[in-house]
Amino acid sequence: MKTAVIGLLQSGKSTLVSAISGREVPPMGTTVIEEAVVPVPDERLDWLTEKYSSKKTVHAAIDCLDVPGFNFADEYGRAAARRYIQQLRTAELLVLVIRAFGDPSIPPYGGSVDPERDLEDLKTELLLADLELVTTRIDNLQKQLKKPTKTQSKDKAELELQLKLQAAIEAEKPISSVVETEAQRELVKSLGFLTLRPWVIAVNIGEEQIGENIDIGLSDADRTPVVQICAKIEQELAQLDEESRTEFMADLSITESGTKKFVTSCYVALGLISFLTTGPDESRAWPIKNGTKALDAAGKIHSDIKRGFIRAETMAYSELKELGDEKALKAAGKIRLEGKEYIVQDGDIIDFRFNV
Repeated sequence: MKTAVIGLLQSGKSTLVSAISGREVPPMGTTVIEEAVVPVPDERLDWLTEKYSSKKTVHAAIDCLDVPGFNFADEYGRAAARRYIQQLRTAELLVLVIRAFGDPSIPPYGGSVDPERDLEDLKTELLLADLELVTTRIDNLQKQLKKPTKTQSKDKAELELQLKLQAAIEAEKPISSVVETEAQRELVKSLGFLTLRPWVIAVNIGEEQIGENIDIGLSDADRTPVVQICAKIEQELAQLDEESRTEFMADLSITESGTKKFVTSCYVALGLISFLTTGPDESRAWPIKNGTKALDAAGKIHSDIKRGFIRAETMAYSELKELGDEKALKAAGKIRLEGKEYIVQDGDIIDFRFNV
């Protein structure tokens, strides 16, 4: 699952990626997209690891792309930004990092710190990138429809949809506001529209802004997840041992890790949940799309398990923790044998029974 982290110059985007991944911040002026694997924090795994004395703990992970900062101030910067934007079309989630912190040693983009302006600039460029793709596609479809082809019916349906997409973008609305059904999504999926992707907005604040609510100009109707995070502090916290980290957070009156909140928000925005497996060898979180059936979840572990699927012995993490052990769960009738069509729930602990 690829997540592209984008932002304007000096937004603190690379510091944020460093904080969540442990990777060093790339040198100033880097012109390549850096990649980092980010583990998804999950306290359930820690509990299971301790309970079952697991030798190994394996977290779910998100693949993060740290994209060089955008500069739309001149034509050279715009051309470079557009090249990067075209490379985002394979990402499944976009994180828009917006600067809200003040720091005289880091000159702000545009000469001033203005989160609302910066967010609008990013949105506009993403809309324009999609508009260019839509207009090209409309032109191609109109030419195709002048000739009899086997796909004419499908092409007509797509053209009708593309014209609606064009109207939406020209009204400064994302493509996601038009594409409502799975059939419509299938028609345009291959084009990789950026404003059809889920977004998360990360507002990068300063230490003195912790606890404040920063206004970035979103309407009440906008459902885009917004996470406020002090990337600089989170990067410092990531370099400390657990005891020192706890003390530092207490000194700053931070009750919850911003990194944990941010990564979890990305995981949810991707439409992912985790089912768990545990035992003496390892405790592991397996990422799957919300709504995945047990048969397909089995295939996530191994194709042989899917092919020979018999039943999924399932217990809920919350119930295991509440009752204490599997013996108590069995006595309470809380361990279930589920079939292929069972929809796996977040936090299900599953032992697949199979025969190959």
